[in-house]
Amino acid sequence: MLSRRNRLLLYKLLSLFSVVRGYNILMITLAQYLASIYILSPNLPLREVVFDINLFLIVTASALVIAAGYIINNFYDAEKDLINKPTKSMLDRLVSQRFKLTTYFILNFLAVFLASYISFRAVLFFSAYIFGIWLYSHKLKRIPFLGNIISATLAIAPFFVVFVYYRNFETVIFVHALFLFLLILAREIIKDLENMAGDLAQNYKTTPIVYGAKLSKIVIGLLIVLTLIPAWLLINEFDVGYMFIYFVVSIILLVLFMFLLWKAETKKDYVWLHNILKLIIISGVFSILLIDVNLVLNRIL
Repeated sequence: MLSRRNRLLLYKLLSLFSVVRGYNILMITLAQYLASIYILSPNLPLREVVFDINLFLIVTASALVIAAGYIINNFYDAEKDLINKPTKSMLDRLVSQRFKLTTYFILNFLAVFLASYISFRAVLFFSAYIFGIWLYSHKLKRIPFLGNIISATLAIAPFFVVFVYYRNFETVIFVHALFLFLLILAREIIKDLENMAGDLAQNYKTTPIVYGAKLSKIVIGLLIVLTLIPAWLLINEFDVGYMFIYFVVSIILLVLFMFLLWKAETKKDYVWLHNILKLIIISGVFSILLIDVNLVLNRIL
């Protein structure tokens, strides 16, 4: 039986995990490693990739900056989230704003410190990444559509730094990145539709508030149609192994998404749409394994 003090400490740890969205960071870390193994360096021995100290530092620094980004975003959105996410907000408030800011600065310092062991260019990248996340959270997220584009760009930045590290600029990688970028951008606008009540109360000029839900749904529909193009290319023009199954299923889900989008009117409807896109994105991480199911076994020795 835990004492009251230990229970409070446990709740605070859970609160901090909620604030930094630890589950998202774990998924991004896994995605970076899988992309490195299967897409960016398929000809390198598995041991060389997994135990590459520079890759480890890049992935760790990315995780630290993303965690700090979630903290500063939570700091600026505290009042809005009380309306949009009351249950999560109550958990998040177990950790004081002062502690959040202290943790924010510590995480960013550690990220830049780790980057300094890689190269000066890595320091510049992560410094710019930290500044970009802060500027987005403080100002840019309030700008309709531009805020969504910047958020999606920041979301794929950790993968950009990895493929620059491996100097792999094959066309298939850019097509993968375009597919992911368009999905994330559509998801960002769906989140704005989902959170309209809190955004309106806090005077956030998001796309749905400025241009209306109908036009926002048209933009989302256009983005989903555009997403079908890289999905089709990855099925028919590039060798992605058994991962083509993932893209076929994704197309089916996106067609279903389009049907549900036009019928959506309530927050509950938008939550469902958000979850569909989230499912496609998360399952895409694990589907990287389908590129070559024997690849890891063949490269262990």
